[in-house]
Amino acid sequence: MRRAVALAVALMAGAAVAQDAPTVLPIAGQRLSPPPSRSAAAVAVLAPYRHDDLLWENDRTAHRIYGHALEAVEPPSGSGIDSWGKQFAWPFADRQLRTGDQHGYHGEGLDFYNVGTGRGAGGLGIWHDNKLWTSRNFVAHRILASGGQVADFTVDYAPWPIGVGRSVRETRRFTLPLGTHFTRMVSTLSSNDGAPLTVGIGIGKRTTGQGAGDLTVDRARGLMSWWGPQDGVHGRMAIAIRVDPAMIVGQRDDADNHLFLVKVRSGRPFVYHSGSAWSLGVGGFGDRATWDAYAASARLDFAAPRPAKPSGEQ
Repeated sequence: MRRAVALAVALMAGAAVAQDAPTVLPIAGQRLSPPPSRSAAAVAVLAPYRHDDLLWENDRTAHRIYGHALEAVEPPSGSGIDSWGKQFAWPFADRQLRTGDQHGYHGEGLDFYNVGTGRGAGGLGIWHDNKLWTSRNFVAHRILASGGQVADFTVDYAPWPIGVGRSVRETRRFTLPLGTHFTRMVSTLSSNDGAPLTVGIGIGKRTTGQGAGDLTVDRARGLMSWWGPQDGVHGRMAIAIRVDPAMIVGQRDDADNHLFLVKVRSGRPFVYHSGSAWSLGVGGFGDRATWDAYAASARLDFAAPRPAKPSGEQ
């Protein structure tokens, strides 16, 4: 979701923004209200004042997904993942969203990434009949940890149709600790049909700027990395997904997304990771090679939790 903003950027190329560095970006309107603390923290926050957006961030990256209430206000909306440019280690997204102008720069970051109905930064769908079938916005959430070393929450997506006669529902857990650009996703897909599911995990196309950006695919490492085009004075967004290479059954593009296809079983949780960074924000990612190298080398855990046993089973 974005809006053209008049910004003049003069950040040092490729340099990480220090916590106390003075900003050199002109402010659109008013600065954000001061943060309660300038200490790094990982937070997850529901925003009922903005149709139940759910925000999460750590010291390096910030995101949101969209609640069911938004569907009536801003159709079409969907289950893609939004990524924000973040300039400082302390939380800012909730204060930014409360301005009503999350697309403007108010001193700490901004949202110029346009999810639309695509998968954005690591959303998923079911690949069936040469098409990606996706859920609508989440319908329930549970925040498990916020305000300390890790942001941790789950969301539920209502059943959605896959072709004729089959439906799927999803529960997904999002975990983002301090010190990384990657959110760990644990997805459990349940279907009225026990046959295996082919899941498409995606990076949205045409989400920033006017060009296509640069895509790196390394199937042996389970890496798909995207270095976005220059978006005028906004800089660039960088997105990556990492999946267990043993699960990959293909790589496809549709009209809106670059996709890794993985095979999963109904009711069995599986793990993947979604990462993002801003070229003008924390992390020092001033070029594609630096982002690709980080995304490929990050040490990530793909061990899935054991599925819950049916009630009464020992």
